[in-house]
Amino acid sequence: MASSRRKRPARARRAKAVLILVAYPGTEVAVEAARRLVQAGVLACATVTEGKSFYIWEGRERTEAGAVLQGKTTAARARDAQRLIQEAHPDKLPEILVLEIADGHPGYLAWVAAQVAPR
Repeated sequence: MASSRRKRPARARRAKAVLILVAYPGTEVAVEAARRLVQAGVLACATVTEGKSFYIWEGRERTEAGAVLQGKTTAARARDAQRLIQEAHPDKLPEILVLEIADGHPGYLAWVAAQVAPR
């Protein structure tokens, strides 16, 4: 008896997408960084959100207003993005995290890959 289930087509090989999170000491510097990174072609897009940071630095508890840049790119372009972030970041020890994106809208992920593909 034949199964009524259809086989799923094999997923097309696509670039692995990542999300880069970067904390900045203020919105203006984060917005400027977002623009520069998108213009440089290492991020497809970036979102900047305001917030507060709570942490201990050099033995002292701190609370500061800040902003977080959320950048979307591919794993292949993540190192280039990190390098550019570190070169211009105002903090001595910038928070830069690269998180793998397990899945997402295929069209959007294809757009991200196309935006950051070397030209």
